[in-house]
Amino acid sequence: MLLERIYDEDLAQASYFIGCQRKGEAVVVDARRDIDTYLELAAANGMRIVAVTETHIHADYLSGTRELAAATGAEMYVSGEGGEDWQYRFAAERLHDGDAISIGNIMLKAVHTPGHTPEHLSFLVTDGAFSKDPGYLLSGDFVFSGDLGRPDLLDEAAGGVDTRFEGARQIFRSLQEKFVTLPDHVQVYPGHGSGSACGKALGALPSTTVGYERLYAWWGPYVEAGDEQGFVDELLNGQPDAHAYFGRMKRENRQGPDVMGERPDLEELASDDVAGRLAQDSITFVDTRPHTAVHERTVTGSVNIPAGKKTASFGAWAVDPETDDRPLVLLAEDGAAAREMWDHLVRVGIDRVAGYTTSLDGLPTTTPKRISPEELENFDTALVLDVRNKTEHADGHIPGSDQLSAGRVLWNLDQLPADGAIVTYCQSGVRNSVAASALRRAGFDVVELEGSYAGWSQWKAAQPA
Repeated sequence: MLLERIYDEDLAQASYFIGCQRKGEAVVVDARRDIDTYLELAAANGMRIVAVTETHIHADYLSGTRELAAATGAEMYVSGEGGEDWQYRFAAERLHDGDAISIGNIMLKAVHTPGHTPEHLSFLVTDGAFSKDPGYLLSGDFVFSGDLGRPDLLDEAAGGVDTRFEGARQIFRSLQEKFVTLPDHVQVYPGHGSGSACGKALGALPSTTVGYERLYAWWGPYVEAGDEQGFVDELLNGQPDAHAYFGRMKRENRQGPDVMGERPDLEELASDDVAGRLAQDSITFVDTRPHTAVHERTVTGSVNIPAGKKTASFGAWAVDPETDDRPLVLLAEDGAAAREMWDHLVRVGIDRVAGYTTSLDGLPTTTPKRISPEELENFDTALVLDVRNKTEHADGHIPGSDQLSAGRVLWNLDQLPADGAIVTYCQSGVRNSVAASALRRAGFDVVELEGSYAGWSQWKAAQPA
């Protein structure tokens, strides 16, 4: 058996390629939409991808199940559990508790593990060439290394009302009835790692075991004692803000994401072409440089989506394709860099990219307004806005500031003053630059705090007592 973990550092998301060498067939679990990595793995190992499945209706990224199936002719399998309200709305084979996908000697058995979502499945994997018993569990967003999937996303992202409580109780029962009853040696491969917003304290380890989690995870003593209420209280306490784009992901994943097919190389656009489109307001210009460079000079009306590890996350904070269908133009070093960024953006459903340019020359530019911590003391501001998570704000913040996380600002503009300056800050300035650029593009007068909260804290500590 071949088992490969494909990890996306951007969204802290793991998909899995499982292949049978004897039969030359493979199944992919929780694929992302830029599918080249799966096709390359199959080719390198002389395999055909014959099945594609997923653990649940995802909220943090757009599923690549349909994309990969369209490219390979693979059979699609999705959960049929969770009741009528949680059924997928596209044609695929439905899996229920105990159903299995078989490729050669390998069997993936569906295990209904509700709580994070009502339809959630985990997959017990048996390598029949080695043992008749399962040795691995693909746990999706049920069990992580050191943590559990959060049960409050249906309230936060799907319009639910107090579903978090039943979700937490379902996770408790799933642990009691489906997880701790497995042999301790079973290797657990979760769907996310550290940095994901699908839990509050995910570990960075790529895998764990049933026994290790049962003995040492925070939830173990609650399950052993049968303390459901204590478990529920602890699980729900301190969950981070859910990004607003999660609601769009839920809807599109349930309906079935659009199949993009083979994407052509992005076109390099001349500066006069880009300038003309900017004058017509027919594009969204994306400055992909670090916030420190953007603060020196950037394109007027642009959004800052830094290239690197969090391109998809930041992109989904600053661009909402449901309400703004203008294609993006990316600032990039070359075509390869532009393509890499596009690959990240399609993971959150930002598909429309008109091309790229390599320079700001010939484009209308501006210098974003900033203010020092010292100047803030006497600055006439309509609002000081903390765009960190609510847990960060609770741990310490600038007195008088309001909190609205960067992943939610674009969807909560009615909470902001239409007139007057808004001073924004995060911890170090990166998230703040993304949120501030999105607010400026939406028409708000935004001033960024130099050094953000870390800079303000240093300045405050240096003041005389």
